[in-house]
Amino acid sequence: MSTLKDTGTELVCEAGGVELFRYVYRPDMPVFEAPKPYFHPMRTLAGNIVTCYRPHDHRWHKGLQFTASWVSGENFWGGGTYVDPEREYVDLPNNGTMRHEEWASEGVERLTWHTQAGEHWIDETRAIGVSVADDHWRLDFATSLTNVRGEELVFGSPTTNGRPMAGYTGLFWRGPRAFTGGRVLSPGGPDMMGRQAPWLAFVGTHDEVDAASTLLFVSEPGQVWFVRSEPFAAVNPSFAFFEEVRLAPGATMDLRYRLVVADGAWSRERLEEAAR
Repeated sequence: MSTLKDTGTELVCEAGGVELFRYVYRPDMPVFEAPKPYFHPMRTLAGNIVTCYRPHDHRWHKGLQFTASWVSGENFWGGGTYVDPEREYVDLPNNGTMRHEEWASEGVERLTWHTQAGEHWIDETRAIGVSVADDHWRLDFATSLTNVRGEELVFGSPTTNGRPMAGYTGLFWRGPRAFTGGRVLSPGGPDMMGRQAPWLAFVGTHDEVDAASTLLFVSEPGQVWFVRSEPFAAVNPSFAFFEEVRLAPGATMDLRYRLVVADGAWSRERLEEAAR
């Protein structure tokens, strides 16, 4: 059993006396970091932190967040924009904002996406669900993106713009520094960058405490994994890794994800059972 407390700027989820996560829905961050809601810190049931916030190498990485690196030339990810192979990443005045508008009901949030120039391009509805078991808890995250721009929106990534194997966009997790060099497991093996699989798990070992934790990501068919254990821990089931996704005016795109946060280093058998 978990409880949610709304502070007016964040949702705080607790279970068994442990704060499982803070969902900061009214963030305070520079425009260059593309302000948007994020989950941090996230903890296991034992209280071990499994997210990293604003690391020095990528200040716009904030725990677990839903974001988009290229939307018709606008950047809702944060930082520089990968323009093309000649110019690579360029700092542009194009870092957009995802604004919290209201909680339509418990766990159902309404947001609007605005470009840095102030244009309203997307209406979003996202649903957040939490369930708790003996040694793990589960986050269900669903989102519906509706194009209100008045013309087609094109979702892409650095890879669709010419950078090999950097197709990140969508739900993105940045792990703690201690997880660098962690272990990746999936039905397709450990080398999953740019590949598809129904699930992917990351096992990391903590500093300070003698413990490991496992994060199991489950995505919809067709999404491609962006995953790193070096030089830092990161996982992203990308919906526009190799190919752009086009959204017509007035059309809606639905995406769903599931994340299991567990104490201990889970075996492949346990992961397969949980993913089913």
